[in-house]
Amino acid sequence: MSNHSLTPIPMVDLKEELALVRNPILASLTEVLDSGEYILGTKAAQLEEDVARYIGVPYAVGVGNGTDALQLSLMAFDIGPGDEVITTPFTFFATGEAIAQVGATPVFVDIDEATYNLDPSRIEEVITDRTKAIIVVHLYGQMAEMKSIMEVAKKYQIKVIEDACQAIGSEYNGVRAGAIGDIGCFSFFPSKNLGAYGDAGLITTNQQSLYEKLMQLRNHGSEQKYYHTLLGMNSRLDEFQAAILLAKLPYLDIFLHQRKEVARRYTESFHQQLRPPSVPQNRGHTFHQYCIELDNRDELALELNKHKVASAIYYPIPLHLQVAFQYLKYKEGDFPIAEKTAKRILALPIYPMLSIQKQAYVISIVKEFLESNR
Repeated sequence: MSNHSLTPIPMVDLKEELALVRNPILASLTEVLDSGEYILGTKAAQLEEDVARYIGVPYAVGVGNGTDALQLSLMAFDIGPGDEVITTPFTFFATGEAIAQVGATPVFVDIDEATYNLDPSRIEEVITDRTKAIIVVHLYGQMAEMKSIMEVAKKYQIKVIEDACQAIGSEYNGVRAGAIGDIGCFSFFPSKNLGAYGDAGLITTNQQSLYEKLMQLRNHGSEQKYYHTLLGMNSRLDEFQAAILLAKLPYLDIFLHQRKEVARRYTESFHQQLRPPSVPQNRGHTFHQYCIELDNRDELALELNKHKVASAIYYPIPLHLQVAFQYLKYKEGDFPIAEKTAKRILALPIYPMLSIQKQAYVISIVKEFLESNR
């Protein structure tokens, strides 16, 4: 086993990242304090412009968080009671929750075993005359099979919302996440690849009409102060989080490159004993998470914890088996690939500043465990 001090190794270390970006962040925050603009000011507008340019779309709308981004996107399409929205059962709860919050019905489709993303070949079998949209999750930083999904959506005139909350900077055939579907949704939760120091989110689109509607919906449905044409939400990106994100955005591609290097070292170390994450040739994986699969996942997690190394399960219970979704009448066995994956998946520490020495320690624990449990 590689030598390493007993300093804990977390899933993500934001303090190490802060050491690099502290000065530009403090300068940006000071500008906000001095400006007197704290809601919907120049920093938020600049972030929208800069992120839109980075993604490769003409429009972006800053919102309160990634969950709001999903809900506002559904509202922009007037999706509500009686409507159905197709999505994956293997994702964070917010994806299904946003559908339910607008009164629509989540309809789940099993995942692709290799990429963990929604399996396009299963979509048509659940489409009905009530189907209004597909929320496509780009899980762990890996984009879904967008060509096939967009073809199905076009055939049935269904809207496509990209849940890119884990996938900023990820690519599919050279196009970045959030630029292919009708709408892209992003989360800037602190642990994301581009993270604020609080809650923040953003929506991207190529369509001016959607942009204008989303700008109203995020601000109580108001186009002009005190004049409300829509029923919206209070979901405005505040200036402080926008300032932090603006200071960090120039480092994003550097951080993504470092994540890919960490992932490469894991894959080179494990490929003979474990199946590495699948990365099709036309995808640019950004490794928000690096996940492995094994039957005795829980035992490995305990072994890592014993050596003060963090691990995490994303996600232990698929959405169709969550208590909150019992009313949908799904049952165990309905989505076998998602269910099997939930019992086997384990995420290892990955962040830009994870040193080679620390990673070698993580690798040594995993390899020793695998050797002793063959």
